[in-house]
Amino acid sequence: MKQTPIDFEIVKQKIKESGLKEVGKSSIREIVKLISDIEKATGQEYIHMEMGVPGLEPPRMGIDAEIEALNRGVASVYPDIEGLPELKQEASRFAKLFLNIDISPKSCIPTVGSMQGSFAAFLVANRSDRNKEGTLFIDPCFPVHKQQCKILGQACQSFDLFNYRGDKLKDKLESYFASGRISTLLYSNPNNPSWMCLTEEELQIIGELATQYDVIVVEDLAYFAMDFRKKMGTPGKPPFQSTVAHYTDNYYLTFSGSKVFSYAGQRTGLILMSDKLYNRHYPDLLRYYSSDHFGHAVTYGAIYALTAGAPHSTQYGMAAMLKAVNDGTYDFVKDISEYGRRAQMMKKMFIDNGFKIVYDKDIDQPVSDGFYFTIIYPGMSGSQLIEELLFYGISAISLDITGSEFEGLRACVSQFRNDQIPALEERLKKFREHHPLN
Repeated sequence: MKQTPIDFEIVKQKIKESGLKEVGKSSIREIVKLISDIEKATGQEYIHMEMGVPGLEPPRMGIDAEIEALNRGVASVYPDIEGLPELKQEASRFAKLFLNIDISPKSCIPTVGSMQGSFAAFLVANRSDRNKEGTLFIDPCFPVHKQQCKILGQACQSFDLFNYRGDKLKDKLESYFASGRISTLLYSNPNNPSWMCLTEEELQIIGELATQYDVIVVEDLAYFAMDFRKKMGTPGKPPFQSTVAHYTDNYYLTFSGSKVFSYAGQRTGLILMSDKLYNRHYPDLLRYYSSDHFGHAVTYGAIYALTAGAPHSTQYGMAAMLKAVNDGTYDFVKDISEYGRRAQMMKKMFIDNGFKIVYDKDIDQPVSDGFYFTIIYPGMSGSQLIEELLFYGISAISLDITGSEFEGLRACVSQFRNDQIPALEERLKKFREHHPLN
């Protein structure tokens, strides 16, 4: 029996007790629960790469603004569903200064995390035309987005971007759009889990086809400005965050405070949509909502029914953080670039021990070092690898659950600490020793 870093028998027993039919195909939260049970039973800490939890301190100005708002008594007052005026104003400024797009404050809507923004899109955009039926996902993707469509009973289709980069993307998208059945297109940029980033050429293709076929593009910007190959972060100066909004008016951007501001616990985000889309009328929305006005249906239909607005004090926190970055007094990119440093270091350790990067290129460039990277070990499926690594105190999630066509794992760098470097090196060496490559 192998002398693995984590007690072999205890790991086997906890896997059995978990009731998971196949660990490699389990959800993120199921993996987290299994690892927690093993840690409690063994008293040994894992190298946690399974969940995208921020690993940095949140900006002080956001916390202070929330505390001040709570001290003023906002906890007893329902927030305006449309959002705090000062937050909407700063969101509009942020769109101009960091995306180089003009959006009115009215078209900036606070949400309970960016996931509420995508859910609202499915509730409204996917019901805007009775002749259309759902969402096209550019895979690999965050699995819960597809789950949102599933629980709404909406159709979804998908394809893996890896083999359709550059000019190839046009024909692939058009093969779906030409059916006339696609309401929305959803992708993340940078991509979760692969960390691929769409080029300007590809975004232009998406935007022009979205206009031609009247498809609403839901662009997930949860990892805003985290393509660290570009030096973003200076208000009003290029390079800006790449976005489809430069190429179509059919855009609906979801922004999250979770990673950019390490504000995940407060569940704060924004919808940033074009004024044209906000003000557009879709008669078929009257099947579900009191108005056929798109922005009204999102705000007073979907958001109202889901949570009746975003938490009051959190909106003050988000407004303060956005004001600081807009004014240039807080460099958020400087802080989050720590993730790029960790990724570079961790990727090297894995590669030195026989692992390969799965999604390694953006067409002809190496992918950026950032919040996630993807790995495989030769001769093992992704499902086998995720379960085998459990015995070595390393956890991740399988690409199987992200719609990827490839075997492998998604590794998140956010929870990794410098004091864990020796443990990761030792565990990877032991893994390679027990799994020699031919």
